[in-house]
Amino acid sequence: MQLEKQVAFHKTMGDPTRIKIVHLLAAGSLHVNAIAGKLGLTAPTISHHLSKLKDCNLVYSRRDKNTMYYFLNSKVLAHHASVLERFTDQGGGTAEMNDKMLKEKQKVMNNFMEKSGRLKSIPAQQKKKLFLLEHMVEGLKVGTKYTEKEINEYIKDFHADFATLRREFIIHQFMFRENGIYEVNPREMWGSTALYKGE
Repeated sequence: MQLEKQVAFHKTMGDPTRIKIVHLLAAGSLHVNAIAGKLGLTAPTISHHLSKLKDCNLVYSRRDKNTMYYFLNSKVLAHHASVLERFTDQGGGTAEMNDKMLKEKQKVMNNFMEKSGRLKSIPAQQKKKLFLLEHMVEGLKVGTKYTEKEINEYIKDFHADFATLRREFIIHQFMFRENGIYEVNPREMWGSTALYKGE
């Protein structure tokens, strides 16, 4: 589950040397000996820390002739930072903002859903799409493992384009997929920061 990956990531980053390595790689790719020289540590020590960072996909490597260079995966770093921001935003919303969001969500539901519960269309605007995806996912059970076929059948009750909507569930972190099995993520991870801020 994604929450477990978050915990593993922050455990990995709970080391001063790894934080320093990430800081160095943020400025550009480096090989082991260059990192070791900058930090005053041995190459085997740096290799050990890089291995840990690779395990959580924060660092990746590419070979150039006989030298292996290491790069910071900035997208992964940004992802983990955004999840933390969402946790914060969830606890800090005002009642007025929550009320505004509920009204806005209801308006989107009225505009894009038939009385039968099926979608008239998939909105192009991301925030509207997120409201509808959230509504759909609320019908699934947290902790239950679903096959891709089961998710497809569930989505078909809302819209014929199950492939697009299934992909949107993953992209916007409503669901987590591993080896063809789908699970609902914790609610704090759903959608985007913009949705939860009510922007």
